[in-house]
Amino acid sequence: MRNLTTTICLTIAVLLGSAGGAYSNPPYSGTVWVNPDIITAADPSAFIQIVSIKSGSRIMFDRRADNGNGDWITINPRLFQASYTDGNAIEIQINPELDPSEAAIKAKFYGYAIGQLPKLLRFDVKTVWIHKGDKPFGGGNDNLLIYTDGPRYHGTVLEETLFHEACHTSLDSRLYGAAWSNAQTLDAEYISTYAKDNPAREDVAESCALYYAVRFKPERLSEKDLNLITKTIKNRMLVFDSLGMKPVTDSDRPLKSTP
Repeated sequence: MRNLTTTICLTIAVLLGSAGGAYSNPPYSGTVWVNPDIITAADPSAFIQIVSIKSGSRIMFDRRADNGNGDWITINPRLFQASYTDGNAIEIQINPELDPSEAAIKAKFYGYAIGQLPKLLRFDVKTVWIHKGDKPFGGGNDNLLIYTDGPRYHGTVLEETLFHEACHTSLDSRLYGAAWSNAQTLDAEYISTYAKDNPAREDVAESCALYYAVRFKPERLSEKDLNLITKTIKNRMLVFDSLGMKPVTDSDRPLKSTP
């Protein structure tokens, strides 16, 4: 993943006072599952359309390869370009195991869902890899990795899963560093067990969706969850504030919506 030039004030957390640390254990096991309505299918999307483009060889990662251990594969996927009103186009690469009509449907479906993510989270998403199968989604490598048959990651938590993985793609390289480490120290707790077990890999992605919910969709959280989140990651939330994240709104929709 390429580095981005981003200025984050290193004193941001130092000025906040002493750490909280109110919980002996993280309040959640994993934040994707906290609330399935942080983003819903009915929310606005900046997605305009997908257009089929000429096929060509691509290198894709597939968790099913190498007997399920995951490996890079070189294939000629079905290619589409997804365009958005507020950001760069994304190339959607679909394994040819999906027939042409099915691939077009999937490209449009996921293209729309990705367009519901804040522009900041799509900043580094250049490509999307889509395969059949029931494997975990992934982020990084300027990419989002999607499997079409996993009920655990589809349905009610699809948008939250894409949000988590897009954080890996567009935020990890910007945030992990001195300011984030300082915020972790001051908070003295993690929002989830998954974040606590992987503090240098999952903490940003685990924290960000709930930050987004508190800042932009508080009515979709219970009062208990609002208090838990705010107390647990209050210093991390100020680091997120420094990024200027904004939700997709009705003004970002294309003139003629393409659901």
